[in-house]
Amino acid sequence: MSAFFSWLAGLPPLAQIPIVIVAFGIVMVLVVFFIEVAPRSGRGYSIMRLCVAIGVPLAVLLVLGIEAGAFWVLIIAAILGGGLFWLDFRARSGSGYVLQLFAFLSPALLLLVIGLVYPAVQTFVNAFRSNDGTHFVGLDNFVWVFSGGSTGLIAFINTIVWVIIAPVFATGIGLLYAVFVDRSRGEKVLKVFIFMPVAISLVGASIIFKFFFDYTQDPQIGLLNQVVEWFGGTPVAWLQNYPLNMVMLIIILIWTQTGFAMVLLSSAIKGVPTEQVEAAELDGTNAWQRFWNVTVPGIRPTIIVVWITISIVSLKVYDIIAATTGGQNDSTVLGYEMVKQFEILPPQAGHSAALALLIFILVTPFIWYNARNLKRQREE
Repeated sequence: MSAFFSWLAGLPPLAQIPIVIVAFGIVMVLVVFFIEVAPRSGRGYSIMRLCVAIGVPLAVLLVLGIEAGAFWVLIIAAILGGGLFWLDFRARSGSGYVLQLFAFLSPALLLLVIGLVYPAVQTFVNAFRSNDGTHFVGLDNFVWVFSGGSTGLIAFINTIVWVIIAPVFATGIGLLYAVFVDRSRGEKVLKVFIFMPVAISLVGASIIFKFFFDYTQDPQIGLLNQVVEWFGGTPVAWLQNYPLNMVMLIIILIWTQTGFAMVLLSSAIKGVPTEQVEAAELDGTNAWQRFWNVTVPGIRPTIIVVWITISIVSLKVYDIIAATTGGQNDSTVLGYEMVKQFEILPPQAGHSAALALLIFILVTPFIWYNARNLKRQREE
């Protein structure tokens, strides 16, 4: 594969495009084959699967001339593939299909184990080992996190503040947008502008706001400070003073998540039965009473989903801190501090793993409550 990409990189750009398209088409054909054609029953399909399982590894071996180490890997793959498809051909009770299904799922399961399960277990173990990984230290890494004056404690406190403020304001403002924009004449246009920040990456939004909050003496290039000067005020170092810098950074997340909340809540409001609203209106209720007693209960599951989603984003925020303050002036959070502890020299692997485990512990209740909410919604 590396040889193919090296050869491709040496071609002119206009020649690379059709080759990439053809290669992508071949991959898609193979995917469709293995998903749609290969699982079909019948002797002909079983023979075809057998030929593919044995023929493809041998063809790759002959074409590429792979070294002796990889040669044995291909031989084993051919033997295993041939054995599984032979069992599929001989089976009459359906067990062959189960074996075939397992064979198709095994690559994905292997990748999950390598890319998710193993790192999670390793991180859990490292959280209780020294920073150099040589010996067991118990809860010392967590003691460091919560010890007074440590960056871990500052990151923990800041993250809790993020989780309290950002989801509430983003969900609340999104709900207000959903209510008032739905009743406006230019609903579609307004929704496009409100949703636009969602399409911007957190890094891009952070860079935009970094220029917006910029603090210099002369000339003034920060728009916010320029407005302050127009009104006769003194420029403010928005990102250098704690806790003002944390509030300014939270505003960035709220700005990027409000459109997401607005879209989901607007859709939920449109799903509230009109009969319920009309019945409440006939009972003599005003607009606020109808909204609070009819609309809000009807969209409660969606509000919970939006709030939980933004809360999880707040817990693992990294991009905003990295692109603006770099964690300076006590603006760090758990996600950023976790990466920072691992990247400094020498790497503080134990501290980093402890912070990662702490993020996992904080996220778990939100996931559990969201699953419980969805289960209750299906039952209703």
